[in-house]
Amino acid sequence: MNVHEYQAKQIFKEYGVPTPRGIVATTPEEAVEAAKELGGNIWVVKAQIHAGGRGLGGGVKLAKSLDEVKQLASEIIGMTLVTHQTGPEGKLVQKVYIEEGADIKDELYLGIVLDRAKEMPVIMASTEGGMEIEKVAEETPEKIIKVAVDPTIGFQGFHGRELVFGLGITDKDEQKKFISFAQKLFAIYMDKDVELIEINPLIKTGSGDFLALDGKMGFDDSALYRHPEIEAMRDISEEDPDEREASQYGLSYVALDGEIGCMVNGAGLAMGTMDAINYMGGTPANFLDVGGKANAETVAKGFEIILKNPKVKAIFVNIFGGIVRCDRIANGILEATKMVDVHVPVIVRLDGTNAPEAAEILKNAKIDNVIAAEDLADGAAKAVKAAKGEL
Repeated sequence: MNVHEYQAKQIFKEYGVPTPRGIVATTPEEAVEAAKELGGNIWVVKAQIHAGGRGLGGGVKLAKSLDEVKQLASEIIGMTLVTHQTGPEGKLVQKVYIEEGADIKDELYLGIVLDRAKEMPVIMASTEGGMEIEKVAEETPEKIIKVAVDPTIGFQGFHGRELVFGLGITDKDEQKKFISFAQKLFAIYMDKDVELIEINPLIKTGSGDFLALDGKMGFDDSALYRHPEIEAMRDISEEDPDEREASQYGLSYVALDGEIGCMVNGAGLAMGTMDAINYMGGTPANFLDVGGKANAETVAKGFEIILKNPKVKAIFVNIFGGIVRCDRIANGILEATKMVDVHVPVIVRLDGTNAPEAAEILKNAKIDNVIAAEDLADGAAKAVKAAKGEL
């Protein structure tokens, strides 16, 4: 689950992470009132969407008068903002964040993410703040400092010193401020079950203070039950409607760009299924994990969601019966074809618990567009052929 910048900064403030003052607004009039409340003579009008690169896309503008605040808010609210992270379809801007101006001396980058190879969080910092970190990593990887923190000992002084020395911060007072900043950020990461924190840019002001000028946070969905205050920040208008609908039925769904729909039980098998489809020369249209409690209703809903994608030309159902029995899935498929207009070929590979019974159920059903597969390779090959109209 992701949150908006203004929500991330609310969390920052709870932990004493310094940020500029700001107020969220949903109309140009509210934006003006926010600017008046903040005071000063310069403000930043920021589009609030769940994506980075807003500035390059025209979603972050500087205003030097209240009239400009109103004008810029009018332009940004309601616009479809396209960035490198939204895709060509972009995202509709429904609110802006009005923030006070800041005295920017330097721009840095600071982020925390889980390094699965090291099996611990890694703090990343760079002097190249304000730039796309992916571009920095590709062109000048030596400018990214990475400090792994063992969660059993937590953030220690030596971690902070490695960061400030790597960034070339030599002033003792500034070193203390930066280390304190990073330590508080790490506390948020651990306490709130965060998957990613990114501040780009993290600015150093003329007085040597560090402020989070931006804030991006993503949380572990599986841990939200521990954080109702975080779940309350969910903005469902920013989420893919099909993914949201799937989650309501206990399905894990992610839309992709291919032509072969996938319905699988288990995330690992789902990844292997997509790899097999690619290996056979096809491209998967989605990731869909029905989990271990699949029934006719969830299978039908899976078909319905997959078939909303007009690019889908075939569906590959690949189930390994462990917790869920294959005969139950077979009956679920038959019931689903009555509940949903499944108008494309469906390749079915069922293996494991009660697989022979499942094969008999599908054979006796005699449904033309349901085609049995012997194993994963056979199923992937048949799905690719079906998508090409060769089966």
